Amino acid sequence: MRKAKGLGFPLVAIPVERTPHIRKGISMLTAMGRYFWIACLFPSVLVISFYCTPLVLAQNTELQQKLAEVKQAAAANKLALSQYTWMEQVNIILKGEQKKQERFQVRLGPDGKPQKTSLDSPSPPPSSDNGRRRGRIREHVVEKKTEEYQEYADQIKSLIEQYVPPDRDMLERAFQQGNVTIGPQAGSPGQYRLVISQYIKRGDSMTLVVDAARKQITSLSIASYLDDPKDAVNVSVQFSQLPGGPNHVSEETINGVSKHLAIQIQNSNYQKL
Repeated sequence: MRKAKGLGFPLVAIPVERTPHIRKGISMLTAMGRYFWIACLFPSVLVISFYCTPLVLAQNTELQQKLAEVKQAAAANKLALSQYTWMEQVNIILKGEQKKQERFQVRLGPDGKPQKTSLDSPSPPPSSDNGRRRGRIREHVVEKKTEEYQEYADQIKSLIEQYVPPDRDMLERAFQQGNVTIGPQAGSPGQYRLVISQYIKRGDSMTLVVDAARKQITSLSIASYLDDPKDAVNVSVQFSQLPGGPNHVSEETINGVSKHLAIQIQNSNYQKL
């Protein structure tokens, strides 16, 4: 205990926890401070909401309109393509080396899915290498590796067939879930981008580049994966318009990143049925 200078009586420290009225006063001051800041910020929030809400509504209206155009075009193209048949060439490339080339005659079936007929001659049976054991072992190793990359190629092709061409019902579902955004396409004034996330899988994305005048997709890119997100699959697709006919996939490149496997697909020679 010590005396205050010039007062002549000792100073006594009063613990706050022993004085309920002091604690109550501090709580009231704290609450008043909070109400003060709320009162100051509330008008600002109202002003921001007043100016931003019309902008958000306008963006949503534009997005809904553009998406409706893309869905309508996708449905019309699918219907028109059902009246065509075309040739598909598939090149499978493993670590930069072409391993296989296939050719198919393709048309859409009643379910809207492609039906393919091989145009290639049957592969000749493997030679016995004069019956020597080492030759048979080599053949077995080659066959096993071929089966492995062929199975992997089939898996990623099946995955991408769920994305290409975009399905109107899947696009609508993505929009309803708030997974579609719209923006300009850099360097192309007459085009815009639709970016769709979680189209098939959690964490995937698909970007459509659309010609605003023709209301048709000109290209798309996909970032997806097989069972594990580490097993990434990236795709780039180019579209072309048949003279007086539908918009269609002309070129497609699928990259299986983990196994360094690429599938290049070219569609050509479209003939009306």
